Amino acid sequence: MRGKLMAGAAAFLFALSANPAWAVEQSRPAAQDWSFSGVFGVFDRAAQQRGFQVYQQVCAACHSLKLVHYRDLAALGYADDEVKAFAAGKEVQDGPNDAGEMFTRPALPSDHFVSPFANAQVARAANNGALPPDLSLITKARKGGADYLYALLVGYADPPEGMELMEGMSYNPYFAGRQIAMPPPLAEGAVEFADGTPATVEQMAADVTTFLAWASEPDLEERKRLGIKVILFLLVLTGLLYASKRKVWSDLH
Repeated sequence: MRGKLMAGAAAFLFALSANPAWAVEQSRPAAQDWSFSGVFGVFDRAAQQRGFQVYQQVCAACHSLKLVHYRDLAALGYADDEVKAFAAGKEVQDGPNDAGEMFTRPALPSDHFVSPFANAQVARAANNGALPPDLSLITKARKGGADYLYALLVGYADPPEGMELMEGMSYNPYFAGRQIAMPPPLAEGAVEFADGTPATVEQMAADVTTFLAWASEPDLEERKRLGIKVILFLLVLTGLLYASKRKVWSDLH
């Protein structure tokens, strides 16, 4: 048994030395200028809505968003009727009814986003054994956050000379191992934005990344506003304490 393990390890090391592309770690994503970065950063509402459109028309076919409710879309600037329409376009299982049977109904704003697959086994079967990750916290779950996600979406390329991809895999230098089971999800003009913005791969990648950054941290703006208020309060308090100290000890030399 030990001999087989040693032989396997030797074969793996030989493969790495014979194919240097396999031995190279994933590339580091470049830092992007996000509107929500920094202490005073906020989400771009137009980008969020375009990103939601990309998610709906491209990503939602494989990736779930289990931690987000349809009613949360109101934070993106959608009216109540629009939120209800988004939800009603999906069906959820509910019940049991008075007869003790489960039934399906149109989704409500209070429901979570409907997953594209009933369970993980069905998802794997539909994707050649690969399990599409849930995107609810994707920008928090991946090192590099929004920069990584954007780089991944625009980073598909032909493999370097001498590198052979496994069957069904695509080359992406930003993915661990540089081979990813997800084919390039974005293509020029894949969606038609309601505001007329050209749907380039880079634009769609930036917009859907903005949307998913919001999904991962919907209270980001509120947290930053609170942080600024706390800092201002502490500055004022520091000034008052210093003035009080000067007043109390002014008679002592």
